[in-house]
Amino acid sequence: MPGLVGLTSADADAAVAKLGEAKVEARSAYADVALAPDHPQWTVCFQTPAAGAELAGPTAVELSLTAPGTPCPEKAGASLKPSKAPAKTPTIAPTRAPAPTEAATEPPATGGGGSSVYYRTCADAKAAGAAPIRRGQPGYGKHLDRDNDGIACDK
Repeated sequence: MPGLVGLTSADADAAVAKLGEAKVEARSAYADVALAPDHPQWTVCFQTPAAGAELAGPTAVELSLTAPGTPCPEKAGASLKPSKAPAKTPTIAPTRAPAPTEAATEPPATGGGGSSVYYRTCADAKAAGAAPIRRGQPGYGKHLDRDNDGIACDK
């Protein structure tokens, strides 16, 4: 396979024609630029098969082209005119409840959520950003649910 990068589309077509049964498939090197129907003066930026490759039988030769005066991209399929819109910042959701601010000196009261998270007072739970705490959630304890409605530190 001859080296075609840097040639015009017309010159590359002529070089491929000398190979015999090879067929040229041309496309724009930029994803956001359409290939003109009449592109003989466009420049070859990328080729497949690569220069120096052995050809076996009928082969399709793919050429990625740019319009005259347009530089080649770093890779085929890049954007010539990238969007000017700011990139969206991904939103990261917390994966677990905040840790308590004060460690327990005694085991959780009965009726807790079954976890090792323990708040001694509602002030501790609120400071950790965990209040209100529903029955079954980490940190829930009967000692925090004074009206026994299943929601601790809600008042």
